[in-house]
Amino acid sequence: QVQLVESGGGLVQAGGSLRLSCAASGRESRDYSMGWFRQAPGKEREFVSAITWNGDNTYYADSVKGRFTISRDFVKNTVDLQMVGLKPEDTAVYYCGAGTGPLHVFGAYDYWGQGTQVTVSA
Repeated sequence: QVQLVESGGGLVQAGGSLRLSCAASGRESRDYSMGWFRQAPGKEREFVSAITWNGDNTYYADSVKGRFTISRDFVKNTVDLQMVGLKPEDTAVYYCGAGTGPLHVFGAYDYWGQGTQVTVSA
């Protein structure tokens, strides 16, 4: 079993920054690749970013490329998402997931956190 807890969400003005963190626990948690998805009201959960189990590869949705950076701390067993240049369309609940397989695919994830709200005002 893997447990995931997100933190760092909040309210920020357009152009501002936030840093989300996902704390992982469980014996197998370090064996999983990790990803961030988001879900806005009335929309499906969409891929944002992911990092492989060893940290060697990172992936980003086109909509966040150049603005968001994913990183992994193997000592703390956390995965962070640094977000800069936030836009109102980034408003959503952000979820951290642990999985294998194609990391941009929702179904590839076996475990999810409870989510953290990010709201970007115009």
